Amino acid sequence: MGETLQFMGQGFILALSLTNLVIMAIGVTIGIVIGCLPGLSAAMGVALLLPLTFSMEASSGLIMLGAIYCGAIFGGSISAILIHTPGTPAAAATAIEGYKMTLNGQAGKALGTATFSSFFGGLFSCIALYFFTPILAALAMKFGSPEYFWLSIFGLTIIAGVSSKSILKGLISGALGLLISTIGMDPIDGTQRFMFGQSSLYEGINVTCALIGLFSLSQVLILAEDKIKERAKAKKFKDSLLLSKNEIKDLLPTWLRSSVIGTLTGILPGAGASIACFLGYNTARQFAKYPEEFDNGSFEGVAGSEAANNAVTGGSLIPTLTLGIPGESVTAVLMGGLVIQGLTPGPNLFVGENAVMTYTFFAGFVLIQFFMLVIGLIGSKGFAQISRLSDKILIPAVTVLCVVGSFAIHRNLLDVVIMFIFGIIGYLVRKFGLNNAAIVLALILGPIGEKGLRRSLALSDGNPMILFSSPVSWVLIALSIFGIMSPFIMAKFEKKAVEEAKSGDEFDFLDDTDEDDMDE
Repeated sequence: MGETLQFMGQGFILALSLTNLVIMAIGVTIGIVIGCLPGLSAAMGVALLLPLTFSMEASSGLIMLGAIYCGAIFGGSISAILIHTPGTPAAAATAIEGYKMTLNGQAGKALGTATFSSFFGGLFSCIALYFFTPILAALAMKFGSPEYFWLSIFGLTIIAGVSSKSILKGLISGALGLLISTIGMDPIDGTQRFMFGQSSLYEGINVTCALIGLFSLSQVLILAEDKIKERAKAKKFKDSLLLSKNEIKDLLPTWLRSSVIGTLTGILPGAGASIACFLGYNTARQFAKYPEEFDNGSFEGVAGSEAANNAVTGGSLIPTLTLGIPGESVTAVLMGGLVIQGLTPGPNLFVGENAVMTYTFFAGFVLIQFFMLVIGLIGSKGFAQISRLSDKILIPAVTVLCVVGSFAIHRNLLDVVIMFIFGIIGYLVRKFGLNNAAIVLALILGPIGEKGLRRSLALSDGNPMILFSSPVSWVLIALSIFGIMSPFIMAKFEKKAVEEAKSGDEFDFLDDTDEDDMDE
């Protein structure tokens, strides 16, 4: 315990360095801009800007990605409130009451409520991040090769099943990712596999190129196939974004309930912020102090949605960092960032020098919430204008960033080619209703599971019963079965939440939301 407290103290000292503070401010600002732009997602933004972190220290790089993540989730609420178009799927429920408040001349109050709610939810999830991760990390220390094999299976079943809402499509997505993960040198005996005569593939597919292609270039292709859209004009507002003491007092119970819901949803791998926002909104509606305001512009509804979706950010990092199982697609990209930095998600992140890096990231994640609060309050009017940016500007700009980012990794044109290949794969995956997050997860977890399986069989002289020899293995097997069944459970919850949210009025953007975007 004393050593953990020491790491926490060191982490805060390092996080408060001028470099890291500047990184937080820049990351949050970039994230809010990405979140404001309908059609872009938090996962896309993190993947697109991942190459920027290569030259940074590991903790600073993670802080940058975490700032973009938090900023994007919050930023989606700005366009949801002002132009009735959620910038990210996580803000879909926010648009229901937020835009009604705008029509009632309360746009400033709606944005202020969203900002303070996002701050509260994010800060609450930071507490859970500090509390739960050491416990899970200590449990993960007991894992051997058989346990790591089953852990990889559990991760694949959860993300593939829940994200695509179809067991068959989830399995296909996972299988495609596993197949791609076999490219390169065999991890045990060094045999060349599917390298097509390219020596640069001996370490396998570059994860960053795959992430940029799957999440960013594929979105460009989706936008390009539709008619170029001019965004709706954001409503102007003059009322204050600040909340009074009485309003904060009224919202406090809603913030607490939604923060708990969002954190728990984030911890459950595969659920994501898009589900949490509706669960938070519906809970706020059920326990509302002013129920008559719902469907007419309720600040409690905005608070319930925003506190829940931002609480997902810290919650989703808990299984990602301790077990190597991303809570949602954004943390799958973040896990790719860890791998690129030469770090393996798991208990090793909490010992020695890695622990200092991890707790610096945790401290930075806390400070990010304060930056998000200040930047959100100061810059909401400016960000509102960004939400009008047309697709005819977005498409070429994002394409250029994809090419430059992938080339900058090794200054190699092959990486650009790989990025384009994965962009086409990502486009086809989304058109066929599969899931790119499952592919990324399989790409990362595949080698871990392969090593666990082959080392286990080597230790037991080929006896497969070693895989069933420990209680932890059986627990992970049970969780894997739950992971296969979870699509039915989560789909039921989400369907009910969306239907309840839409009752009493029609919101076209909920019907038109692309299923893959909801996953992200």
